Amino acid sequence: MYPSDLTDGQWGAIERHFQRSDPRGAVSKHSKRVIVNAIIYVIRSGVQWRMLPKDMPPWQTVYNHFYRLQQRGVWDQVLVELNKIARIQAGRNPNPSYALIDAQSVKTQYRGEERGFDGGKKNKRKKTTRMHRHDGKSIAC
Repeated sequence: MYPSDLTDGQWGAIERHFQRSDPRGAVSKHSKRVIVNAIIYVIRSGVQWRMLPKDMPPWQTVYNHFYRLQQRGVWDQVLVELNKIARIQAGRNPNPSYALIDAQSVKTQYRGEERGFDGGKKNKRKKTTRMHRHDGKSIAC
């Protein structure tokens, strides 16, 4: 067992995301939990796929599972689920709502009356502001 391995409780929380949706085909030689533990080992330790320890499944198998899970969006689903669990444990609303506001200074072609002042840069460029919503869309303000 490695420090990066999932506990029974952790695996129980995300196991359903890794179940086969189609029972046809060959039976897996390695359990999904072993594959996921190997993927997490690579991510947490920073080793190359080819440098997986010999007691784990072959690196090609682990990488292939990682790639296919990524293509199907499983990792995003798992992160959303874990985020909800963490928010509930913290006593917060499980569905976050937030907005990020970003501003930058841009050069203007003409001298106009409406100018911003960036105290950090001490320039007189026009300011543009964008608001980024949690759904990935941005709005010019």
